Parts: sequence; structure tokens; C-alpha cells
Amino acid sequence: MGMIKTARATGLERLELQRLRDRVGLLHAALQEATEADNPLASGAWAPPVDLCEAVDAIWIRVELPGVGADEINLGVTSTQLRIWGEKKRHLTRRGILSYLCSERSYGKFSRIVPLRWSISVREATAEIANGILLIRLPKIEDRRGGEFKVVVSSKEAVADEKPRGQKSKAK
Repeated sequence: MGMIKTARATGLERLELQRLRDRVGLLHAALQEATEADNPLASGAWAPPVDLCEAVDAIWIRVELPGVGADEINLGVTSTQLRIWGEKKRHLTRRGILSYLCSERSYGKFSRIVPLRWSISVREATAEIANGILLIRLPKIEDRRGGEFKVVVSSKEAVADEKPRGQKSKAK
């Protein structure tokens, strides 16, 4: 009867497997670092709830930010996205409270990105906060990309002696 041997990695194969494992580990670490840089939520920030509404003339965004003042909120808007970020600070505990039994409210840094698929006027955007609701108005503008414009063609009759601009007449 013949013996069956189990396949094991030999010295060279084992080295290659270790190198591959190390490369995959480095790749994983690099991807995780890049994700945290692109996505602030990966770094421990919380995302406030958002309502996005479309009206005929504007896009309205309502963001729940109870306990956050206007000076603690930052807004950045481009033609493709609205970014909301800031920090909600925890207030000092009241006298007589020994410890919290339950705390479900979010504190610390917050961030939210809202993708925009409308053509908006970035310069005319407005925002105000009242009663814990941040209300942002982004006025719409007519999208001119891909639209057809009519170009007027004028007629100019050329005179035989007239030379196009920039050319000098030759002396005979």
C-alpha cells in the first residue's frame, strides 16, 4: 500500500506566503487610512439626520442639530455636494447628578455630506438655525450644460479691394 502525504508549504513557498500576507496587511492598513481621511464618520464623528426637499425654485435641506449654536456649524457647498460639519459640546452636568443611567444623545464632532444633482447658485445659498433645526436654502439655476443655444449668423459682403484684418496690402 502507498502512503498519502499531506501537502505542506516548503521553505520557499512558506516565504512567499508570508510575503503575500505582509503585503495584504499593508494594503489593508493603507485602505483603512484612506477611508478615514475621505469619510470623517470612520474617525468617530456622528451624522445628523437630514431632510432633503425640492421646490420649484430651490432645494431645501433641514438638519437636526439640537443644542448646537450657529458658531459651532460649518457649511461648505460646491456644485456637486453640501458638506456640514462641526462639534456639539457636552455641557457640564447639573448638581446632584451622580452618573448617567442612560445617554442617547450624540456629542462630539459631526459631519454629513449631501450629494447635489441640481444646478444651484452657490453664491446665493443661505442657512439659519432655529429651535435645533438648521435650514439651508440652495436656489436652483437653469442648467446650461447640454442645452442648445441659438447663434445668430450675420452676413458681410466682401468688397474685392478689402483685405481681411491683420493683412497688409502689397506694394506693386
